[in-house]
Amino acid sequence: MNQPFKLKNPIQTYAWGSHSAIQQVMGIPPTTDPWAELWMGAHPIAPSQVYTHNDWVSLDSFIRQSPEQMLGEKTAQKYQKTLPYLFKLLAAEKPLSIQAHPDRRQAENGFDRENRLGIKLDSPNRNYRDPRHKPECICALTPFTGLKGFRKIDDMASLLSALCPESLADELDILRTKGLKFFFHSLMAIPIEKKKAVIRETIKTAKEQAAANPIFQWILTLYLHYPEDIGILSPAILNLFRLAPGEALFLPAGELHAYLDGLGIELMANSDNVLRGGLTPKHIDVPELMNILNFNESTVSILYPERISDFEDRYPVLAEEFSLSVINITNAAFFSSSEHKSPEIVLCTQGKADLSCDNPTVFIHLNAGDAAFIPACVDRYKIIGDARIYKAGVPV
Repeated sequence: MNQPFKLKNPIQTYAWGSHSAIQQVMGIPPTTDPWAELWMGAHPIAPSQVYTHNDWVSLDSFIRQSPEQMLGEKTAQKYQKTLPYLFKLLAAEKPLSIQAHPDRRQAENGFDRENRLGIKLDSPNRNYRDPRHKPECICALTPFTGLKGFRKIDDMASLLSALCPESLADELDILRTKGLKFFFHSLMAIPIEKKKAVIRETIKTAKEQAAANPIFQWILTLYLHYPEDIGILSPAILNLFRLAPGEALFLPAGELHAYLDGLGIELMANSDNVLRGGLTPKHIDVPELMNILNFNESTVSILYPERISDFEDRYPVLAEEFSLSVINITNAAFFSSSEHKSPEIVLCTQGKADLSCDNPTVFIHLNAGDAAFIPACVDRYKIIGDARIYKAGVPV
């Protein structure tokens, strides 16, 4: 047990995924099916596989065999003997749904309430599939575009007034006089015929002015995918961001967001609770979404990694369940870990490297796209090669 383990990780083939982005990282040809996410972790829906005793076993069952060794005593006790994070490689070729996640209290109450109502866990109209919150972090590997948090009211009103001053006049008045919460509710409850008029006016204006404004360009892109969804207005309502490779964002509970385009590292608490607000054919529960959303005006704060050792930089994410860092090494030197008590997953995204520990019989080769699990009981490990490696762990 006192050694790293190579992982075999499941691919999720959602419709918004890419036919080539994750594949390119892994050094394989484009695929017929769109690869959306590579999951690394012990989520029961799609756990990674660990190679041990000449066989592959699921990481969640492997951890259950010796949770204190695998997770460390503190993490095992705090998170009910489960790995508290889910690590992903995410490729968005088409826009994802507008969504938000509950905080811990909302998740616990919602999960209990839907259980009492007898809503099955796999039901399409289930909001809470577990009692946990879901803070998350996205780190760009390529230029990465998305939406995050409500714009300043004045900025939002200016954009919407330019897009659809006639059909959205009443809602704009609500925004200016009553604020974000009342405005957003009126937009989500807009009658069908009025919604059609808003979309017609918006698209007409956006086409006329798209060349001068990326916000209007994104509205037209969303319209191509969801021509009847009021969510096409979201680039004018939420902050539009574009991350350069290596830049990251932290998304707390209750913040409306959507990923639009790009390849990135996603790290989150090990939860599957999502409340959707648009750009999706899936279930949208407006009252419950209103209940969990943060209606504060916001701006986008980009996270940059901070040096913690010669070859490792850590992102300042505000989460109890996970930490994210990046290791850059060349053949001229090697990375040596500090003594740690955290269960870690490392993912090689560029180059090649070799992972080893004090056990002389263990030697794991990592190509781009390969990952390994390092139990908390491994005191130290070493990485040599020429590579970029992202590391997920638990703050201890």
